[in-house]
Amino acid sequence: MVSLPLPLVHPRSIPAPRARVGTPGDLDDLPPLPVHQAPWPGRHVTAGGVTLHVRETPGAGEDAVYVHGLSGSATNWTDLAYLLAPKVAGTAVDLPGFGYTEPVPSCDYSPAGHADALLCWLAGRGRPVHLVGNSLGGIVSMLVAARRPELVRSLTLVSPAMPDRRPDPRRMSDPRMALAWIPGLGSKARAQLAAASPRSRAEATVALCFGDPTRATDVRLDETAAEMVARGRQPWAGQAIDRSAFGMFRSWMGPGLWRAAARVPVPTLVVWGTKDRLVNPRLAARTARTFPDGRLVMLDGVGHIAQIETPDRVAAAVGAFWDSLADGKMSADERVAAL
Repeated sequence: MVSLPLPLVHPRSIPAPRARVGTPGDLDDLPPLPVHQAPWPGRHVTAGGVTLHVRETPGAGEDAVYVHGLSGSATNWTDLAYLLAPKVAGTAVDLPGFGYTEPVPSCDYSPAGHADALLCWLAGRGRPVHLVGNSLGGIVSMLVAARRPELVRSLTLVSPAMPDRRPDPRRMSDPRMALAWIPGLGSKARAQLAAASPRSRAEATVALCFGDPTRATDVRLDETAAEMVARGRQPWAGQAIDRSAFGMFRSWMGPGLWRAAARVPVPTLVVWGTKDRLVNPRLAARTARTFPDGRLVMLDGVGHIAQIETPDRVAAAVGAFWDSLADGKMSADERVAAL
């Protein structure tokens, strides 16, 4: 029997622990993952006055909504949604300006703006969901849960983009990105970046975002490259990425995200890879501890987009989390663990 590693933080390293950790789960309980699961069919769905492009995974039980990160799309959840289908019916959304969703009229790409669109859409659907977000999508989901907790049964955050202001060029998929806006050097750097093939850009993204890039298959790399080409044809794509990134970085300048986390009343699972290069894994313990009902699972050797790199391990953790909420067998004392 294979199980996920328990959190790596020593109990005595953090005073007054408040976060909780649920049973990590068992990989043997999951359905076998196909060699290549094609992206789920997509369509546009209007609810609460907001239209989002979504990809829906048929499933049993309650509803789950999956929210991608910066430069991502609904296809980021293809494998995880398949593995969790025995437990939930999944809907992966394209945030405004990403994938096939057009910008909202306000063109507000801040985390709060994305949260406005998502919570209106969720409210229009009229039923609470298990909300799962990665990176930028994690803090967007967190803001929704803080503002409208009645829309959220539970919250799962995979490497959420909590404030991390390290000026480290290794956090870029290509070091030339640091030169792109420097007078004199910028034009050449931007031309070189634009000239890179979609496949090479996909490989660079995986090298940055995976803990172990060899886990990426040729099929997934080709799909990522094709999606980059398709995204480049959208007239709003560049603005959406630039403004979303700026809005995210701006949200890091104050205590707002930490305050929002402290206001989330719903059960929350934080999943973080120990080899995340984009958002420091050292933030994982503080993040989980800030939620009033937080739990933490650390994935050894995994990077920033764990749901793509190791969907089986993430599904085991999330499934066990949901099971603990449904059956109520775990006491608070049992959940107070490695933090």
